[in-house]
Amino acid sequence: QVQLVESGGGLVQAGGSLRLSCAASGRIFIRNAMGWYRQAPGKQRELVAVITSGGTINYADSVKGRFTISRDNAKNTVDLQMNSLKPEDTAVYYCAAGPYISRSDYVTYWGQGTQVTVSS
Repeated sequence: QVQLVESGGGLVQAGGSLRLSCAASGRIFIRNAMGWYRQAPGKQRELVAVITSGGTINYADSVKGRFTISRDNAKNTVDLQMNSLKPEDTAVYYCAAGPYISRSDYVTYWGQGTQVTVSS
């Protein structure tokens, strides 16, 4: 069974930090790019950050300098450290995996989503 399991969402005040983690089966993790998308109410799902199997990283402009994506090849996990959070970061965050995941319609695997709420 292919699985991406997220953890770490919650409620935080503006300016605070949260760390999201996604655990993947080894078969998914080794071969694929991993990343995070988010979807706010009434908005389209958008890419937040992606890290390829080779370690190349890209961020959405809106999170550059505040969010950091990392992957642990020994644990098959990908984390998203979110600092200086803003109310506009409020969304459901989804872990994503696939050969190319910079477009949502190319994502092969999705996690179930975890809610991040930033209060002002």
